[in-house]
Amino acid sequence: MEFRIADTFTDSLARLTGEEQKAVKTTAFDLQIDPANPGMKFHKLDGAKDKNFWSVRVSRDIRLIVHKTVGSLLLCYVDHHDKAYEWAERRKLETHPTTGAAQLVEIRETVKEIVVPKYVEAATPKTSKKSLFAKLSDAVLLSYGVPSEWLNDVREATEDTLLALADHLPAEAAETLLELATGGKPRAASAAVADPFEHPDAQRRFRIMKNAEELQHALEYPWEKWAVFLHPDQRQWIERDYAGPARVSGSAGTGKTIVALHRAVHLARANADARVLLTTFSDPLANALQTRVRRLIGNEPRLAERIDVLSLDAVGVRLHKSLIGPARLAGRAMVLDLLSEASKAAGKHKFSMTFLASEWDHIVDAWQLDTWNAYRDVARLGRKTRLPEAQRKLLWSIFEKVRAGLRASKVVTHAEVFTSVASAIVKNKRPAYDFAVVDEAQDLGIPQLRFLAALGAKRKNALFFAGDIGQRIFQQPFSWKALGVDVRGRSRALRVNYRTSHQIRMQADQLLGPIVSDVDGNSEDRRGTISVFNGPPPTILELTSEKEEIKAVGSWLRNRFKTGVMPHEIGLFVRSGAQLDRARAAAKAADMAFNVLDDRVEITTGTSSISTMHLAKGLEFRAVAVMACDDEVVPLQERIETVGDEGDLQDVYDSERHLLYVACTRARDHLLITSVKPSSEFLGDLGRN
Repeated sequence: MEFRIADTFTDSLARLTGEEQKAVKTTAFDLQIDPANPGMKFHKLDGAKDKNFWSVRVSRDIRLIVHKTVGSLLLCYVDHHDKAYEWAERRKLETHPTTGAAQLVEIRETVKEIVVPKYVEAATPKTSKKSLFAKLSDAVLLSYGVPSEWLNDVREATEDTLLALADHLPAEAAETLLELATGGKPRAASAAVADPFEHPDAQRRFRIMKNAEELQHALEYPWEKWAVFLHPDQRQWIERDYAGPARVSGSAGTGKTIVALHRAVHLARANADARVLLTTFSDPLANALQTRVRRLIGNEPRLAERIDVLSLDAVGVRLHKSLIGPARLAGRAMVLDLLSEASKAAGKHKFSMTFLASEWDHIVDAWQLDTWNAYRDVARLGRKTRLPEAQRKLLWSIFEKVRAGLRASKVVTHAEVFTSVASAIVKNKRPAYDFAVVDEAQDLGIPQLRFLAALGAKRKNALFFAGDIGQRIFQQPFSWKALGVDVRGRSRALRVNYRTSHQIRMQADQLLGPIVSDVDGNSEDRRGTISVFNGPPPTILELTSEKEEIKAVGSWLRNRFKTGVMPHEIGLFVRSGAQLDRARAAAKAADMAFNVLDDRVEITTGTSSISTMHLAKGLEFRAVAVMACDDEVVPLQERIETVGDEGDLQDVYDSERHLLYVACTRARDHLLITSVKPSSEFLGDLGRN
């Protein structure tokens, strides 16, 4: 007998209490082992239109809804008795007549009307809207996966009702209609298959469980469906062969990290004995990726042994040790001291320490320039301060002394580590890794990309990048193509946002332009991105004092608790450590236990999380409060005042916008943004309540 689970089951399981979940899992395992056991209390649902729906008793009040035939058993839903029965009476399992995909369809006659949420209704002007799909034929709508009985509702849908209607439709139909409504192009229909459960659209919501270990893995983290179910677009980018470096992009919440995780595992599975590197720019994010890899591969320890999950700096140091020898790293303080001494020794000049440090970081050290000729001729991309040759000579005399000081101390910078490792890899016949998958690739630096280019050596499938230009917060832009990593023609954008509500995404996107581009001319049009669920609009408050802000945030947090948001589902973010006390005070005002996150502290169940915006990368919460968005805090005045090059100023403003965007898009359902007058100029772009 085929034993399957549906994504509606994992969703409903996650909403139960811990004890209820344990009882459900026990019942699920018993069903898989022996569904015909007389001890399993099946009850036929006479009120259900689909006569194959049955309920299974879990406890006195918890019921598991299953779809049972002679050759199959599908776990569909679980809830308290009345709610479980109501769910089953309003649905049926069928094969779509046009696409051939298995669908759980909501029965149209059980829905009295498409109810637009009050918060959406209140935010929508009372104007007469045109039907979006009135001119589309039945055949076209059916090809999108729209169930036959919902054709009339789809044809009558307007901008106001579309998202509410989408909640009632199968995912492929909802996404296609939203794509059309935002001016996008529907993806090509998948080829027909003999088994309706093997259709790509069905595989995103149904999964066959081959054994108890696989079922245990699927139920262990039911809120993270990415480990079990994949969108067809994600699957095709994961499993495709690429002739050279490839990149998947997309705005926050579109599943880039999920694609990177599955890509790394796919490469390891498809290539026996291959070594795979899954990497990102920081240790905390690498630790998070490691946890997710363990969840994804479950009980496959041999596979795990072939996937290294490390931050890029850790990879560089490790490979330097194995290929060249141990590296003694120069600390930031040492570099600045050497710069200061060399600057004084050069005599009187116009260059500030800020400029010297920036020129060292972004030009000399990044490109590992080791001669006057190399510095004289380098293209100073993004640097607008003009440097005649005489001034460049003076600067080189300073940087040459810094380089000599580092050599005398027998230390190297991270940039030198990556450059040396890249050279060693080129000389070595066998690469250290067969494949490298890079998450948050928008924050790669020049030396890191140079290392990856050497590692990939233009081999098939060797390099795969996932990132969002709009979330670049650590690095200045530079040309990937110039370093041998050309993703043109192998760059794809994900457009379905699963994490962030339509309202939050639309408002956060106002911080960025509709199109973002990299130096090589690769563009991402963010206007085609769609969110698949509604939520209340973000609240933006400008308060008169820190005391008033703390009180307002505390009240907002208490209201989230009343609506069922759990402590660990809440995040509070501020621009820098100087504002952390304001977030702590707001949490205390809400009687909320919390952890202040840093590079070592992880999210803890039962407590809320407080951190700076830089540590928000890779996190997500049901509710987020972004506090202290004051003038001179966002963007941070200290950064603006220390700009050493005119070209850096625009980059500071861009990265500060990206930073606020990152913080706001950590929210799934609820977002609060607060400031004390005068507010950040960026809040004017977001719009104030």
